[in-house]
Formats: sequence, C-alpha cells, structure tokens
Amino acid sequence: MSQAVSLGIDLGTSELKAILLDAHGAVLAQAGARLNVTRRQSGWSEQNPDDWWQACLAALGQLRRDQPMAWERVSCIGLSGQMHGAVLLDAADQVLYPAILWDDSRAVAEAAQLNRDFAECAEHTGSLAMAGLTAPKLVWLQRHEPQIFARIHCVLSPKDYLRLLLTGEKVSDMSDAAGTLWLDVARRQWYEPMLQATGLTLAQMPGLLEADQVSGGLSAVAARLSGLPEHLPVAAGGGDNPVSAVGIGAINAGDAFVTLGTSAAIVAITDHAAGNPPSAVHSFCHALPHRWYTMGAMLAGASCLRWATRLLGQPDEQTLLSLVQTQLPIDQPVAVTHPLFLPYLAGERTPHNDPLLRGGFMNLGHDTTPAMLGYAVLEGVGFGLLDAMYAALSAGATVKACALVGGGARSEYWAQLLANILDREVYTLHGSELSACIGAAKLGFLAIGQGADLLSTGMPIKARYSPMVSVQAALRARYTKFRGLLPAAQALHR
Repeated sequence: MSQAVSLGIDLGTSELKAILLDAHGAVLAQAGARLNVTRRQSGWSEQNPDDWWQACLAALGQLRRDQPMAWERVSCIGLSGQMHGAVLLDAADQVLYPAILWDDSRAVAEAAQLNRDFAECAEHTGSLAMAGLTAPKLVWLQRHEPQIFARIHCVLSPKDYLRLLLTGEKVSDMSDAAGTLWLDVARRQWYEPMLQATGLTLAQMPGLLEADQVSGGLSAVAARLSGLPEHLPVAAGGGDNPVSAVGIGAINAGDAFVTLGTSAAIVAITDHAAGNPPSAVHSFCHALPHRWYTMGAMLAGASCLRWATRLLGQPDEQTLLSLVQTQLPIDQPVAVTHPLFLPYLAGERTPHNDPLLRGGFMNLGHDTTPAMLGYAVLEGVGFGLLDAMYAALSAGATVKACALVGGGARSEYWAQLLANILDREVYTLHGSELSACIGAAKLGFLAIGQGADLLSTGMPIKARYSPMVSVQAALRARYTKFRGLLPAAQALHR
C-alpha cells in the first residue's frame, strides 16, 4: 500500500487535469491540457469528444515524463468529469454528433414540455427538467435531428466516454447518472418512465456502478498509448461536484461547500434524497454509497468576474480585485445607492430555472467607477448563492460552515464577502483547485480495496472567514433591492 500511486483524471469544461496521488494523500505531480468550447449558435455549447481523449493523452504523457518513478507505481485510475453532457454513439461506438454540454440552452422548450407532461417524474429524478440536463437535449435531438437520433446506440456522459476509450466498457456511476434526469436517485437505478418520455430504452444506457467500484481494466491500446499496465483497474468515478466533495472530505450528512468556478453552486451532503424540484433544487447521488447531496446551482460564477474584467478593460482579474479592495474595504458597509449586478450571464438554475434570463447592471450613475462595478459583480454572485442556499434549506438540507473551492476561492476579499452574505463561516483549503482530481484518485484507491483512511482526511484549512456583523444590515438592504430587480429581468424575454 505504501508504494501504491493512484492516477486521478478530471475532465473539466475548459481543462482536463490529472494528478498522481500517493497512499498518504500527497500530490506527487499534476498536469493539464486546455479545452475549447464551440458555440455554433447562440445558446449552444459543444465540444468534440476526441479533443478530450487527446487532452487526456497529453496530460498523462506529461505526468509520465515528469515523474517516471511514480508512474511505474500507478496501481489504479479514478475518473471525474463535467456533468449533464451528452455523447451519442452508434453501434460501432463512433461519435454521431458533437457533445452537447451542461451550459447548452437549446432545449428550453423540450425541458418545459417534460415538466408539463411528466411532472410526477421530478420526485424520482430529483430535479425539474432543465435545458442544461441531459434528458431534454435528447428530446431536442429527436425533434431536430431525427436521423441522428435514430442511430443512437448508447448515450454516455463525458467522463464515461473517456472510460470507454480507456477500458472498452460502457459504464456510468450513480452520481453522474443522477445528473441526466434518467435516474431514480433514491433507488439508484435507471428510471424507465423518463427514458420512455425521451424516446430511449434501458438498452441505450450504460451499466451502473457505485463510484468506488472497478468499472474495467485498461485496454491493450490505452496501455500502449499511456505506458501503463494492461488491465490496470479503473474506478467508476463520478461527476465533478460530488467527486470534489470526496476530495475535500465532504462525505457526511451536514457537510457543505460552495464551489466558485465557471459556474457556482452550494452543495450540502445528506443521508437521504432531499430535493425541492419546484425551487429548482437538485437532489443527486453522492459519489459514495448510501449518500446523496442537495445542490443549488448557478450557471455563472467566477466567469462573471472574468467577463467584467474584459468589459472594464482591466489587464487581469487580480487588478480589478485590487481596485475593489482599495476603494471599497470589506469591513465598511457599501451604500445602498451603489450599483447592483444580476449574475445571469448564462441564465439561471436555482431557484429560477430560467436559461433565457440574462444579467445586467442597475443603478449606474456618472459617479460609477470600475471598482463599484467590480464589487457589484462579486456581490451579485454572492446574492445568487444566497438564493441557492435558501432553496437548498427549503429542501431540508443543513448548511453550517462552508468550504469554498474553485478559482474564486483565491480571492480573500470574495471569501469574506461570501461569509458576510451567507451569514456562515466560510473557509478555504490548500490545494482545493485539484479537489476533483484528488477525489477521483481517492476513488481509485477505494476500488482496489485501499485508501479508506483517506476519505476522512480533508484538505488542510488555509483561512477562515467569519461574518462581519457591522456590514450585514447594508447587505440585507442591497439583497432586497437585488431580489426586486428579478421581475424586470424576466420581463425582457417573456
């Protein structure tokens, strides 16, 4: 055991990352390869699945070159990946169509149709039908690409397509399958009524395993390309949010965390399926047996700050954050008259379930500065997370102290602002940007009967942020105004 190394692979939207994790939980090496998103039409979001495979081989090649001795000790592989994507395969396992991603909104009408015609299914699937989930995308394909739809032999999630190329096996896990809308999340099995509602059958679904089970062994071709042993065990793995939870040690009921990356979410671990579909709260299977999680999700998180940085002509996000910190100190109340920002640049999930909703600034004046706008963006994302937290609480979840993970966690100012807005302690972690990779590697160890002690070992805490009572009255007043802007934003597209 002491010499074993686990290879953790995380297929993100903008980057594929891979790490080597030793049996003591230390990251020996990391590598990454960038990925591009194609937007052929407004609201569409696609990737070429072959790009994932090439990125995977590139990252593994870098690890092999950087740590040849550790590479020789790799004993298992674990997988994590972006959820809700649809990879369509024919009978020869050839890709029929570009992978439709989680933030694709083409299936708005189809999602509404499923909610209207199959409303009772939400209690089983753990969520309302939403354009970003997998099932409505297939209804769209059936309607708009019937010739492609007729040739579908199997539908896979993104990380499960990587598994197919690694092992030759068509397998998914409970956590990723829960994000398709085709899983009965309480029973952890495919839910045939929703499959039938989308024109599919059980025969077109991959096999199901728990995330910590062996899904197959490395094929001869993959072994030759990677320099790893043939038949090397590959764990089932899971979706990026639940696997990140495994990475940071959020594995028991009552644990909670905020993820602030391209999208954002507040996630609370539960010991039972606990959703609130009318409030667009997801109840999905965790990446460990007998556990679930309740999630309030935002479609735009730290990506809002990247957008504002470009809009304001700042050289980088850190420059804009420095402006904000200098001109609007975090321990000073911000005036109610300062600008507000609606963070709906890509629509919204929880609690509005409206992919056509769009963001914007309000209350601008001749005295508005880039720092004011930068602050409004940070605060607006925080208010969106507060909406999501209230929705998660309405489902019966418990949210106490929250770990903060993702790119946004690098900003101490933003972390403190979130603590002030959520009225919860927020803490950051060392190495949290690799949480999905680390979680995947832990699942790899579990699949070969090792590493159980790593599960309860979270990441070392970097900093803690307690709510500042002195600024909360002003934030509550601004949140009330923020909420009041929603009807006007909705009216623009209705």
